[in-house]
Amino acid sequence: MMGKEQKTFAVLTGGGDCPGLNAVIRGAAKTLLNHNCKVYGVLDGFNGLVHGKFWELNYANLSGVLPRGGTILGTTNRDNPFHMAVQKDGKLEFCDMRDKVLANLQKYNIEALIDIGGDGTLAIGAKLARECGVKVVGCPKTIDNDIIGTERTFGFDTAVAMAMDAVDRLHTTAESHHRVMVLEVMGRYAGWIALYCGIAGGADAILIPEIPYNIESVAQKINQRRADGKQFSIVVVAEGAKPVGGTISVSRVVKDSFEPLRLGGAGNKVAEDLEKITGVECRCTVLGYLQRGGSPTAFDRMLSTRYGVAAAEACLRGEYNVMMSLQNDKIVPVDLQIAGSGSRNVPLDSELIRTGRQIGISFGD
Repeated sequence: MMGKEQKTFAVLTGGGDCPGLNAVIRGAAKTLLNHNCKVYGVLDGFNGLVHGKFWELNYANLSGVLPRGGTILGTTNRDNPFHMAVQKDGKLEFCDMRDKVLANLQKYNIEALIDIGGDGTLAIGAKLARECGVKVVGCPKTIDNDIIGTERTFGFDTAVAMAMDAVDRLHTTAESHHRVMVLEVMGRYAGWIALYCGIAGGADAILIPEIPYNIESVAQKINQRRADGKQFSIVVVAEGAKPVGGTISVSRVVKDSFEPLRLGGAGNKVAEDLEKITGVECRCTVLGYLQRGGSPTAFDRMLSTRYGVAAAEACLRGEYNVMMSLQNDKIVPVDLQIAGSGSRNVPLDSELIRTGRQIGISFGD
């Protein structure tokens, strides 16, 4: 009797890098290899899918990747196969390259694609499934923790741990110099990182995109602390935070980019405004990409591995066009189409916000 035909799968990482990507790749690939499947890693995200850059994964090249940050496959947040930048006659044009994607998947006999990424990457995967018939299994990745359909994304815990360490370090210099120290953290249009690291780090004010702030309210908090004999304050600001009636701070605009608005400057604005109002010296620290680098925490290594194994198991069951989701501490499949349909923001009635208010944290409102 002839054996079952060996199935072949591909794994892709897209969008920004974050801790835990290699753990997902490892979890998915080793599970599939253990079931006699062939596994390819697609290099450089959707760019590799268009240009046929496939790398066969095996036990040897997966060895030692668990604690590594970034992605061994490479990534990009600029390439969308439905709107791909192509040089023609010295000019930049945008072309639909889905035919090349389909040709490469057929060339390598790919049964299904494991699509690891944030809302943009998952939205492209959902479109490949919906419009091109590609079998896709998604895994939610972003330090911002803002993907609809899951309670937690991998990479978030590592980013929060790094940001909390920064808050701890700022406390000592703030207290020594009687200053207000402002820490700007990532998160785009969601305040999860600021909220978690601010509460865990003992911040006095936390400004998040979901609650437009009144700078006078923040200044009142600082002045009250000084009146109570506390000569320093810590303010955590999400990069997408904005004042009441104002707009988010944009560091620059990049045309024809996957993410044209580059956020930045919110922390400096808060520091400048607070110094004018309170007369207290204010300094701002911007963590930036430090939050996305380095080795993943134990929690993220576990969560990433669970996501990878669950994605592989879905492939083995033939359950496609789903995203792996953390629900009540279990990994379950949800409809892939909802993954890129918007942003999961902090609810205004969140227990975390209530917790912060109860211990005296100002949210600027």
